[in-house]
Amino acid sequence: MSDLYDTDVLLWSEQQAALLRRLAAGERVNDEIDWENVIDEVESVGSEQLHAVESFLVQALVHMLKAEAWPLARDAPHWHAEARRFRGDAAARFVPSMRQRIDMTKLYRRALRSVPDTIDGTPPLQTIPTICRSPSTSYSARIDEALASRGSENRLASPYTRQAGRRRGTPPTSA
Repeated sequence: MSDLYDTDVLLWSEQQAALLRRLAAGERVNDEIDWENVIDEVESVGSEQLHAVESFLVQALVHMLKAEAWPLARDAPHWHAEARRFRGDAAARFVPSMRQRIDMTKLYRRALRSVPDTIDGTPPLQTIPTICRSPSTSYSARIDEALASRGSENRLASPYTRQAGRRRGTPPTSA
């Protein structure tokens, strides 16, 4: 079973899902399930979602930093828009348990490494702070605001959330 996991993870996942459904229905298929890889995959779902949120936050910070450092650049409005989009993308995948795992100082340092020294040969008009001093900085405050804006009505924007017996994001079937 692990060979299939290594050669065709899509087919493997479909087979494992079918086996798990049969097991849930009471059928004795326990020995056929590739438990080691199933457990690894279940664990990875959450870490992948966390990584996606962190990646969106870094991109938001990069664009916020560029817009602040080069406010007169022709691309500044685009950077503001991109920062808003990335904050929204992060908020869409954010769940409350991620808050304690997200290290904004680390993400800020990653963002700083992506900000260029010059844009179109022009140095920044303002000095970019080299550290994210506190959660009250404008960057962290805007990120927190975006994440806090998630209402309880959409706590988890994930394809793994079930609604009315179907995977979220899939169209309802017509009868």
